[in-house]
Amino acid sequence: MSYTPMIQQYLQIKRNYQDAILFFRLGDFYEMFFDDALVASRELEITLTGRDAGASGRVPMCGVPYHAADTYIARLVERGYKVAICEQVEDPADARGIVRREVTRVITPGTIMECLEERKHNFLVAIVEKEGIYGLAVVDVTTGLFMVTQVNGQEALLDELCRLEPAEILLPDLLPYRELSEKIRSRLSRSFISFWDPAAFERGEAIRSLQEQLGMGWNRSGLSSLPLAVLCAGGILHYLKATQKRELGHINQVEIYSAGQYMHLDAVTRRNLELTSSLKDGTRWGTLLWVLDYSVTAMGGRLLKSWLERPLLDVKAIRARQDAVEELVNDSLARQELQQLLRAVYDLERLSSRVVYGTAGPRDLLALKNSLAVLPQVKKVLGNKKACFWQDVLSDLDCLEDIVRVLDEAINNDPPVSPREGGIIREGYHPEVDRLRQASREGKNWLAQLEAREKERTGIRSLKVGFNKVFGYYLEVTRPNLNLVPPDYIRKQTLAGAERFITSELKKLEEQILGAEEKLVQLEYRIFTEIREKVAAQVRRIQRTAGAVARTDAILSLAEAAVKGNYVRPEVNDGYRIFIRDGRHPVVEQVLGPGEFVPNDVELGEDTRLILLTGPNMAGKSTYMRQVALLVLMAQVGSFIPAASGEIGIVDRIFTRVGASDNLAAGQSTFMVEMSECRVIVSAATSRSLIIMDEVGRGTSTYDGISIARALVEYIVKRIGARTLFSTHYHELTELDALPGVKNFTVAVEERGENVVFLHRVHPGRANRSYGIQVARLAGLPEEILQRAAEILQDLEFRRNGGEVNKTVPQNLPVYQEKSQPSRHPILDELIKLDLWQMTPLEALNTIAAWQLSLKQDLNRLPVRDD
Repeated sequence: MSYTPMIQQYLQIKRNYQDAILFFRLGDFYEMFFDDALVASRELEITLTGRDAGASGRVPMCGVPYHAADTYIARLVERGYKVAICEQVEDPADARGIVRREVTRVITPGTIMECLEERKHNFLVAIVEKEGIYGLAVVDVTTGLFMVTQVNGQEALLDELCRLEPAEILLPDLLPYRELSEKIRSRLSRSFISFWDPAAFERGEAIRSLQEQLGMGWNRSGLSSLPLAVLCAGGILHYLKATQKRELGHINQVEIYSAGQYMHLDAVTRRNLELTSSLKDGTRWGTLLWVLDYSVTAMGGRLLKSWLERPLLDVKAIRARQDAVEELVNDSLARQELQQLLRAVYDLERLSSRVVYGTAGPRDLLALKNSLAVLPQVKKVLGNKKACFWQDVLSDLDCLEDIVRVLDEAINNDPPVSPREGGIIREGYHPEVDRLRQASREGKNWLAQLEAREKERTGIRSLKVGFNKVFGYYLEVTRPNLNLVPPDYIRKQTLAGAERFITSELKKLEEQILGAEEKLVQLEYRIFTEIREKVAAQVRRIQRTAGAVARTDAILSLAEAAVKGNYVRPEVNDGYRIFIRDGRHPVVEQVLGPGEFVPNDVELGEDTRLILLTGPNMAGKSTYMRQVALLVLMAQVGSFIPAASGEIGIVDRIFTRVGASDNLAAGQSTFMVEMSECRVIVSAATSRSLIIMDEVGRGTSTYDGISIARALVEYIVKRIGARTLFSTHYHELTELDALPGVKNFTVAVEERGENVVFLHRVHPGRANRSYGIQVARLAGLPEEILQRAAEILQDLEFRRNGGEVNKTVPQNLPVYQEKSQPSRHPILDELIKLDLWQMTPLEALNTIAAWQLSLKQDLNRLPVRDD
């Protein structure tokens, strides 16, 4: 096909970016053509038009203004598209023929820097696998964070990916990784998966990439001891260089982390405990993060979230955080002063990254200056603190006075958004800027004087000097005064009510004024970029300071939560005992309000390794168990806890088996999901773990459920020895208190006639009733159903205790029946209406027994046949 030169240029560039939408710069717009235009117009809901492409006719086209492109790009990336930014890389005035254009950056979900959630990292993760071991490299290009690790097994990989919630996952473009991608997608549907050249993940190429980015000392952190981490670290750097097309000076060090440093929390546990995302709607509301997050900076918020997802195992490190929290809890003036100071601090991590990228504008540098300006006062407040945690913070807290001084001297206090608009550089900083600015100001005075002279000379009182980009400066005369126009006026434009003229004097002034203004804007831009490069050269210092500020804010947040929630400092040690007196669920307590939550004790240790918890539904068993897990987790984060006192022996892992639902996509029933979770627990738990199991076995028949639940309890006690809370409706399991370390506890209930009041108090003992009918009454079931249920229950209990059918119980109460189907047996109608997943095993057994009894009576009433 025959296309215009511009469309040919577009197609030539597009050939190298087939997997991205090409934003093609044309003047003040980014234009998209062909299929890209069809996709973008649909996704962005913008008008689809067309453009003449030469002999081939018109082609689809749509576009967005370049100054508003960030928002549109973010919407496309959020929907899983890559966007290639193609800029004009030469001045159109200097171009011979078509303007030269190049792709200057490819924006992907894992590399976008604009329009992001402030308090959440935007991770790009690369993965390499060999013999069941997985290397991971993790980068946040918005902050410069670069981490690597290795994990054993696919389940550990998926758990870590679920914790990281990466925006984008990078895999070598090989068949085994295509298969792995499908398994990843089944667990992380929101993560975008990209495939990259496998050669980038080979050892030689990976080491070259690491050396180019981090220098010859790339292995000082011990990275070479993790061979798969080396491969994926090199691969991710290769990908970033190829897509970002610039030096990434803010990615200047690599952190190695391992599972042994932190408490292990699998994806199921993080979900069940609602640490950072609620089960209801996926938001922060109702989560532990929601309760504890009083941070005032974006950096502190991101760090606190990371702390909650990775509780510590090192007692010394935990106590260091606790000491820092305690000092701020006990010093309200310092706490309030730090909060006030840190509110003036912008996101230093992301600001410094934009500076290195070259995308920071004048207002970004002003925000950086204002943020750094308060740090001396922060340092002064922290200088009075004794905890070793604060000494580490102070050693990293560089106030960067030299950078503050340069920015204060150079940048105006109210600069424009764009560095190409002028008005950036402060008066007195650069003599040539001052001279050109003076010329520009005088030029405006000259124009005012010229206008006054021409009014006097011509007698045209309405005459005025104007300007537009097409004609430059002009003299405008209204139509009634045209007869007064002198002969030296040169007509340039005719309007409906006026005409516009120029003179030789006006053109000379225009040349002087516009020349000065143009030179001024160009000079200010050059000076601004030089200052930005000076700041970029200090990025390591800024990053260290940002980390110190983030740690300060995270501790400040925990201290504020402790004061507002009336929390106490728990004793954390290497022992086995977990003891909490008057513990409270941190989230439920806040939702209910002050004084409403009923506190409870818990003690797990050598004498009580497993608590078997019985009691009716709605009594608070699940809340109690989750509460214990959350308080242990909070303690190992370094937080205070909602309790009267606490002692926490280090827990290496928390496992939860709390509720389940069908995984239809994987073809798994509720019971299969439940058993899969149990398998993970019994295969990975250790004696130092904390296990929470709620109603195991209810997804199958009563006897199967009892058998599995009992076998699990015995295995945990005899083989694993983990500290465990195990709730059940199977009262038969209470006999297991004969095992060493197993204790029965129940939730207190008060009966008031036919009603029941849940006291939410956990105490030693066992439940002898389930109170199912009373709970049904609270739920509002019709009284007729409740009465019938009570009668059936009475009969079943009589039979179970060795008696015969209770003849005093009326057996023939009316049964609901659909009028439209009189021939169908009423029991079938009841069966159709039952919600099986909401029934306990005992309720199901009671219902079946009632049906059996009813059918037997129906058969007895049938006439006997003679034949």
